[in-house]
Amino acid sequence: MPGTRKLGRKTAHRMSMLKGMVTLLLEKGKIETTLTRAKEIAPLAEKMITLGKKNTLASRRAAMAFITKEEVVAKLFNEIAPKYSERNGGYTQIYKLGFRRGDAAEMALLRLFEEPVKEEEKTSKKATKKAEEAPAAEAEKAADAE
Repeated sequence: MPGTRKLGRKTAHRMSMLKGMVTLLLEKGKIETTLTRAKEIAPLAEKMITLGKKNTLASRRAAMAFITKEEVVAKLFNEIAPKYSERNGGYTQIYKLGFRRGDAAEMALLRLFEEPVKEEEKTSKKATKKAEEAPAAEAEKAADAE
C-alpha cells in the first residue's frame, strides 16, 4: 500500500474497500469520496493503469488480483491504458469539494485525467499569407512559360 493511512479499519477490510473503490474509479471514471480515501486510492489506480500500459500476461494477472470485476480489467487494458500511452504518470486528479453535511468530513472528487482537446497549431498571419501566395506565384510562372 502506498500510504500509511489506516482509515479506521482492519487491514483486510481496508484493502477490500480500496480494491472496490479503485474498481469503481476505473469503471465510472470518477468517484466522490472523502479526501483521505481519495489520497489513498489515487496511487493504487495509477499503478493499475501502469500495469495496463505494459499489456503482458503477468500484468493482466496482477490487475485481476486487485480489480474485482473482469470487465473492468478488460476496459483497463483495451480503453483506459492506451489513452495514456504517451503519458508517464499523473493519470488521476483530486478536486476538493468542501465539507460533508453531518460529520463535516472533507470531500473530494477523484477522477481520471482527461487530456484537453488540442487545437491545431495557430500559424502567424505572415506564414499563412506566404503559403497562399506561393502556389499562386507558381501558377503564374507556369502560365507565363506556356
